[in-house]
Amino acid sequence: MTYIRTIKGFCYLALITDMYSKKIVGYDLSDSLELKGCLRALNKAIYQAKDIKGLVHHSDRGIQYCSNVYTQILKRKMINISMTEENHCYENAMAERVNGILKDEFYIDQAFMNVAHAKRAAKNAIKLYNEVRLHLSLNFKTPNMVYKLTV
Repeated sequence: MTYIRTIKGFCYLALITDMYSKKIVGYDLSDSLELKGCLRALNKAIYQAKDIKGLVHHSDRGIQYCSNVYTQILKRKMINISMTEENHCYENAMAERVNGILKDEFYIDQAFMNVAHAKRAAKNAIKLYNEVRLHLSLNFKTPNMVYKLTV
């Protein structure tokens, strides 16, 4: 989860990223830190997944990801749960890297007029990240290209 500025305050971008392909497979931008945004991102990721057998969901220890509702969805879908040690941001480096790319390269670190404007910008940034941005670590392929090869 990362903060996005608006003129009236913050909104919050929840992201689910496939670690192998680096594709953002689920996301939601919400005007609150409530669990609902993270649940919508998780449900999008699960819905579009071809096969969830053997998946591992890794996150920090944010209250949303530790909540009974969130963990019950993972358990019901038989998705393994992995979490960082307390206050160990380096164990969540991939999430921090993706957040940084979206903010630094696709300019979602600016202050938007409102949540609707921020949602459009986030959607566009994620589309560009998944479909256009080449990754050195993926042998100069896009996340979508690599994801499609693994499905």
